[in-house]
Amino acid sequence: MNSSLLSLRIISMIMMLLALLINSGCSSSKNDLDTELLSAEALYGQAEQAMLKRNWDKAIIALQRLEARYPYGRFAKQAQLDTAYTHYKLGQDGLAIAAADRFITLNPTHPSVDYAYYIKGLASFKEESSWRGLLTGRSSLADRDPDSIIKSLDSFYTIVKRFPNSRYKSDAEKRIGYLEAAQAEQQINVARFYYSRGAYIAAINRSKTVLGKYAGKPEIEDALGIMYLSYQQMQMSDLASDTQRILTLNFPNSNYLTANINSSGGWLGRLF
Repeated sequence: MNSSLLSLRIISMIMMLLALLINSGCSSSKNDLDTELLSAEALYGQAEQAMLKRNWDKAIIALQRLEARYPYGRFAKQAQLDTAYTHYKLGQDGLAIAAADRFITLNPTHPSVDYAYYIKGLASFKEESSWRGLLTGRSSLADRDPDSIIKSLDSFYTIVKRFPNSRYKSDAEKRIGYLEAAQAEQQINVARFYYSRGAYIAAINRSKTVLGKYAGKPEIEDALGIMYLSYQQMQMSDLASDTQRILTLNFPNSNYLTANINSSGGWLGRLF
């Protein structure tokens, strides 16, 4: 093939590529122009349709355009709430929390501010993955970062205390129960660790925390049991006897009552 013919073909391909790029740019500009002409209601309609179809990426774009072009009014406020929810559905928990906090700060008396707290509570709980669950393929609430549980609880407590008529109160109360149980389990795990290391006073203090904060939770038996064993190890017979009496009264079939602390760690495997 002659060089002049090859050059013509190369030039032709370059021209075709340029034409495609220009057309693409024009199309993009036209789309941008079209959305700029949309009203706040129309933009929110786009976002709403995208959310109904679970197209969260498209919803975020529409919501961001709405807020940028119409920062005031009811559609803007709704867009702020939906932005928090959409980030949550995308698994972008940090962004969901930030969006919820922004709405709460800007609209503290809004009728839907309880919803912002609800989304914040959900996202705070999800924000930290369970490292033990990742390693073992199983997930336990007690494996969560304690800070994420505290943040989540704060949001759900706010709903229950400040918004007694909220539609989210019932679910918030259920989640509080789950999260408090996780906290109790975490405290017991720490108490067991201290006991296994011979730090009996620390084990007793952790157990007392469970007794004081988590009445009615299953971990109460563990708290009493660890205290009973710790007092025995410290040869504090009066306190051991008092704790044994309370343990027997509330949990007459508890394995802690038959534990042999003088065995070579046999009880440790059964109970811990």
